[in-house]
Amino acid sequence: MKKIYYIILGLLVLVGCIEEDRDLSFVDSLVSPTNVSATYSLAQDNTGLVTITPTADGANSFKVYFGDGSSDFADVAIGQSVSHVYVEGTYMVKIEAFNISGKKSEVTQELVVSFKAPENLMVTIENSVSVSKQVDITATADYATMYEFYSGESGVSQPVATANIGESLSYVYQAPGDYDIRVVAKGAAIATTEYTATFTVTEILAPTTAAAAPRSRVESDVISLFSDAYTDVSVDTWNTVWSAASFEDVMIAGNATKKYTGLNFNGIETVSSPVDASGMEFIHLDVWTPNITAFRLKLVDFKGDGFGGAGDTEAELSFTPTQGEWVSLDIPLSDFAAAGMESFSDINQYIISSDPSGAGIVFIDNVYFWKNPSNTTSQVVEGFEGAAPVFTSFGGAGVEVVSNPDMSGINATANVARLTKGSGSEVWAGGFFEISSPLDLATFSKISVKTWSPKQGAVVKLKLENQDASITHEVDLNTTVSNAWEELIYDFSGAPTADYVRIVIFFDFGVNGDGSEYYYDDITLVNDSGVSSLVFQDFEGTAPSFTSFGNIAGVEVITNPDMNGVNTTSNVAKLTKTSGSEVWAGAFFETDTALDFTTYSKISVKTWSPKQGAVVKLKLENQDASITHEVDLNTTVSNSWEELIYDFSGAPAADYVRVVIFFDFGVNGDGSEYYYDELTLTN
Repeated sequence: MKKIYYIILGLLVLVGCIEEDRDLSFVDSLVSPTNVSATYSLAQDNTGLVTITPTADGANSFKVYFGDGSSDFADVAIGQSVSHVYVEGTYMVKIEAFNISGKKSEVTQELVVSFKAPENLMVTIENSVSVSKQVDITATADYATMYEFYSGESGVSQPVATANIGESLSYVYQAPGDYDIRVVAKGAAIATTEYTATFTVTEILAPTTAAAAPRSRVESDVISLFSDAYTDVSVDTWNTVWSAASFEDVMIAGNATKKYTGLNFNGIETVSSPVDASGMEFIHLDVWTPNITAFRLKLVDFKGDGFGGAGDTEAELSFTPTQGEWVSLDIPLSDFAAAGMESFSDINQYIISSDPSGAGIVFIDNVYFWKNPSNTTSQVVEGFEGAAPVFTSFGGAGVEVVSNPDMSGINATANVARLTKGSGSEVWAGGFFEISSPLDLATFSKISVKTWSPKQGAVVKLKLENQDASITHEVDLNTTVSNAWEELIYDFSGAPTADYVRIVIFFDFGVNGDGSEYYYDDITLVNDSGVSSLVFQDFEGTAPSFTSFGNIAGVEVITNPDMNGVNTTSNVAKLTKTSGSEVWAGAFFETDTALDFTTYSKISVKTWSPKQGAVVKLKLENQDASITHEVDLNTTVSNSWEELIYDFSGAPAADYVRVVIFFDFGVNGDGSEYYYDELTLTN
């Protein structure tokens, strides 16, 4: 009996420790739910029974107010619906959405209940200008609440999509062609009204936008074959006589691009001036295709004695590009070496091929080898953690220091600057502050700013001025994400010499204000003539020995299931957090030598999660776990790779050899699969 008592006591202590270790402070930083809406489904039996399904991004519960003059409302869980009986009439239904921290957003939405058949049905159907084989449909009608879209495809369950009347929906077809489409408008009446037509679905066979410009690098870190950013080396041909593909030089949105059609295989040669890439680390190229399912790149090194001499060395890698959008490939040369390539000092041929063979269409831009520079130095100008600077705003904007509303991703600091671009403010509205001593642009040529914008693609202008504004220089960059922190790095190497003491920032420059709020932080001078880093585990060689705990299915090395974005390597680690596993479930492996925190202070990990906002805890331990240090970061995207950079500068000195990772820490397992790769010591 005494033994049973001690076991129970031990379990209670363990649970108590786990509860104390759980850090849920990130909950308070979550933003209010967005895209609040509701769909209606009316019983077509003249009863007035309406089923309301609320939806929102970032919500976990709802209140639905029926808008029928009563005080009735319903609490609705995420993914659930509520039904209510109405008499004929028009109602304003209010939906309140709440996240786990209690923050609320709401929207009021019209509901029409009529027992008349829908009248005056008007349907607009168009091909998308940006997504291949996608049609965009909008339907309006009197006495209707929702509509159904029948695509006219055989072998597909119909209807393929539904929407509230007056709202738009989009649908992507499997193949272009003519289809007999049908739109059915429904209300509370038994009778419906239909629209039918034969519609031609088109395929987008070429990009409408140019590939993204390469980042600024020093010339010694790049060997460029084709780009507008760097000096190109001599290329003999982009389409050898022995190629099985058609080739042409084209312009895409004013940018020179290589186009290949009917691609089986195609050779590119630098035989006259072979490329010595032995000092490089990656080969980069941007690829756009409407139909390729497998894109392959082969490098051929003649080993200094011409084709077929003492024996050439080559290797080929395959990738699955996302169709209909530009995909940036940064392929480690180590992957070619792992595939059997023995030399990179005499590269003469670059061979591309595709599936489907003989029918591939591909556009290529920005082909170059590159390496990480050797070191980076930086100097923080303003982090908004101490005394706030004096802001001067203009054009209808306002600036103030506030608590960080989204302590996630690359910015978990306490305070940030908020710029509110008031509704109707000038297109040039912004704000500035002054510093006590001039910026050192002789040592540092770039300025890094962490920004948060509700809009993707918004222009963020950074301007420097001397004391009397007689000398100025400004640089524009665009946000690449929305509702998340990102780092924008401005190149001021072209700025005229001056004592710059005024820092001016403009958000959504060129557009009148609409009341949006923008945030910025950690304004830092940067000299990125180099980046110091050391990959200590990339799962490409012999897999480490994993130890899992907390009742998870374990960790294994598998083929990368999503070779896109920041991670196109072949192998990754997969962690499956089994349904019902502990909130602290995770796994670890050990390194052969202690991690070097004398040279490096951070660890970069590429992660893939099906959940946005999930806590990814990284923990380091010495051999007997007597000294440990852990850092939490949150995923900022779902279903795609991102790089999380953990700051271990505060870790106590120790020989750390055990690397422990936890996904969705603080939440019991639900069977989700997570992936991680490229664990790198960095600064």
